[in-house]
Amino acid sequence: MNEFPRTTVGGVSVSRLIIGSNWFLGWSHTSAAKDQFIKSYHDRKSIAAVMEVFFKHGIDTVMGPLHPLLREGMVEAEQRTGRKGILITTPHFNILPDGPADMEPERVFDACKAGGATFCMPHQCITDALMDKMFQKIRDIERYTAMIRERDMIPGLSTHMPETVPYADKTGADVETYIQIYNAVGFMMQVEVDWVMRIIKKAQKPVMTIKPLAAGQLLPPVGLAFVWNTIRDQDMVTIGTTTPDEAREVIELSLDFLGRRLPENQLQRTRSKSSLGN
Repeated sequence: MNEFPRTTVGGVSVSRLIIGSNWFLGWSHTSAAKDQFIKSYHDRKSIAAVMEVFFKHGIDTVMGPLHPLLREGMVEAEQRTGRKGILITTPHFNILPDGPADMEPERVFDACKAGGATFCMPHQCITDALMDKMFQKIRDIERYTAMIRERDMIPGLSTHMPETVPYADKTGADVETYIQIYNAVGFMMQVEVDWVMRIIKKAQKPVMTIKPLAAGQLLPPVGLAFVWNTIRDQDMVTIGTTTPDEAREVIELSLDFLGRRLPENQLQRTRSKSSLGN
């Protein structure tokens, strides 16, 4: 079985397709009912079953928060496949005084390290709160990246704001990669798609794109065709899947698009399309 293409981030080899966690943990960006369905569907074993498909294809990089269910599923997938996963954590923590003691940055970063994280990338709710558009910088970022480095993790930034990448590059922020929303319909993106396309192209570090299917608004062949054909060879695509079959489909489609092939994926069959034949 051919291994999925890889890239290097901060000196670490990672798969260019990254396993997302929203569709494991219940963040559908669709409805409260869909969130509840995801939470009721998944447990440690079901998550491990999906990750196992990815791991067997060399897709061993997982992105998500510090969540026991995600970590337990990942450990079981490692045991099933004999392959060690690479964990990208996206924690949140206190950035103002007098917050909960267990959410102090030092304690959160300690927990990330203890949880096996290779990469530690403050979540969007942290990064974007620190953005200073007036002075075009990310406030206090050096403090947090130093703490991450001290714990032998690789720092990056997760963001929804298009300014984050150029500001961090311009100020020489000590980060090795960025998480940036990128999809063909501009879902949750703050400027037009072509602007973000250019930002990714000019980024000084590899970019981990997220939400390629716009939370289910795009068919997999459409959303994946767009992202794989408009990012650089060093960039990555993060995608969440609910079932092992969805994981297989995403992998097959991605390999086709990376190989410049039109996919031969199984089409959906309905009575209204019966006259189209085979």
